[in-house]
Amino acid sequence: MTERGNFGTKIGVVLATAGSAVGLGNIWRFPYMTGQDGGAAFILVYAVCILLLGIPGMVAEFVVGRHGASNAVRAYYKMGGRWWSAIGYMGTVTSMIILGFYAVIAGWCLQYLVASFMGNLHGDANYVATYFKTFSSAPWQPLLWTIVFIVITHLVVIRGVRKGIEKFSNALMPILFVLLLVIVVASCLLPNAGKGVEFLFKPDFSRMSQSVLLDALGQAFFSLSLGTSCLCTYASYFSRQTNLLKTAGQIACVDTLIAILAGLMIFPAAFSVGIRPDSGPSLIFITLPNVFQQAFSPTLGYVVAILFYALLALAALTSTISMHEIGTSFFYEELHISRRRGAIIETVVCCAIGVLCSLSCGAVDISLFGKSFLDCCDFLTSNILLPLGSFFTCILVGWVVPRRVVKDEVSNWGTLRVSVYAVWLFIIRFISPACILLVFLHQMGFV
Repeated sequence: MTERGNFGTKIGVVLATAGSAVGLGNIWRFPYMTGQDGGAAFILVYAVCILLLGIPGMVAEFVVGRHGASNAVRAYYKMGGRWWSAIGYMGTVTSMIILGFYAVIAGWCLQYLVASFMGNLHGDANYVATYFKTFSSAPWQPLLWTIVFIVITHLVVIRGVRKGIEKFSNALMPILFVLLLVIVVASCLLPNAGKGVEFLFKPDFSRMSQSVLLDALGQAFFSLSLGTSCLCTYASYFSRQTNLLKTAGQIACVDTLIAILAGLMIFPAAFSVGIRPDSGPSLIFITLPNVFQQAFSPTLGYVVAILFYALLALAALTSTISMHEIGTSFFYEELHISRRRGAIIETVVCCAIGVLCSLSCGAVDISLFGKSFLDCCDFLTSNILLPLGSFFTCILVGWVVPRRVVKDEVSNWGTLRVSVYAVWLFIIRFISPACILLVFLHQMGFV
């Protein structure tokens, strides 16, 4: 079996783990949910959820991962025993399913990047909508892009932790940030862009409701990759000197900053042409191409579209790398095979899921419970498996693991003064499980 790797630098830890959190959830899901839930009021609640619940949840998963120093299944086994290893199995399966359907959407981003470069997205709103429907329901082209994206992810992961995950994260995250800033500046310089900035930062508390509160809470957990075993797996590569609480705070700051910058990229451009970006999941593939055409000059619109879809592809890649690593570490450690062989098994499984998800978008009728296979995978992971993974992790760390073990991990065996330890433990034991349960019931339609 290949010797386990580890992260080589502190910045590598932050960028790689932040990269696992930063993805389409920040640049695609966050803006359209903000648009649907009233703008600044949603962002304010979201920030509070990140601070009070997201960061504590991240630290809980870090505790399990670093203590276990192994794949998620074995890490949870070491923490709680055989029955608790089920959380690791659930997280590993969840990550495979997410990578399968995530790669389909990431493949669409690659297609739109190529189409933008070739100038194929110019036309009215009906043309753009027809283009997306025709492409996404085609049998071979989206399927090919899905496999290409998974293979690109595979080529990064097989290089190992330092030479693969850390090296590429150190390169991809700054590039992603620069691309985002360039589009933000271009968007904010448009006529009437101030209306979009105001929508993003001036709270309208009359829009507050129970639904907004629960949506913000759900987005906080989704955005930080809680419940996927991703954070647990990456924490297994942390050194004993890594400050878990500080690292979680830094990752949450990077993740939230990029989400807000994504809003600054989209809202000013949309408001400048009189379009409210609350069109839901179709935002980046139907609404925004039309926005770019109307808001910018032909040449600048061409450049912005290319940069935007390159940004989306890079953001998706930083997330799929972490998803792939979860299964790769499981296979090569539990089957006692090389890392390369473990990655191949993970890639084959995820390609199979990706193929079914891609074909279910229109080429072939593959459905479960009245939903396409892709939508079913999305619903199963986002609404059921992720909340369950987070919930039981909080129960394990807060109630089952000996208090001494938990405090040693959080305080680096007494070398760090963690003044908020008691507050963190109270949140993990009582507040987080209750909130996760509320999110779960809300997403299932009971609340």
